[in-house]
Amino acid sequence: MLTLGQMFFRSLAPLALLSCAASATAATVAVTRSATCGCCKHWVEHMRKAGFTVTETVADDVTPTARKLGVPDALRSCHTSQIGGYVIEGHVPASDVKRLLAEKPRAVGLSVPGMVMGSPGMEHGDHKMPYDVVLFDKAGKTRVFARH
Repeated sequence: MLTLGQMFFRSLAPLALLSCAASATAATVAVTRSATCGCCKHWVEHMRKAGFTVTETVADDVTPTARKLGVPDALRSCHTSQIGGYVIEGHVPASDVKRLLAEKPRAVGLSVPGMVMGSPGMEHGDHKMPYDVVLFDKAGKTRVFARH
């Protein structure tokens, strides 16, 4: 027979699991973006729909933020974000951000260089271009993290 204390702790176990799952989904993405860039706003909405909490900082120039966070110029896009100790540059799909947070590779972050038609926030009808999500590290090494 279980004691009252054992029953109490067993009843909390499922709640703890739900809390962990919810916190992974509800992670906060801190976005630095231009006030005039509509696609950045669309990407923010993409992240919110995927369950992320998003905070936004509007800047006249995002370049200083990207450089400070270690984004190589060749991997730059129109907005720079931070989440879970990683940098997310540009129109990276929410599913790839979730995978990054789950796998926790040794890296600075992910980037979709440029502004690729069909990437999240850059949707325009049925026109889509293939693109890679690039994982990059402090040494400047890159590898393809995902292909879309």
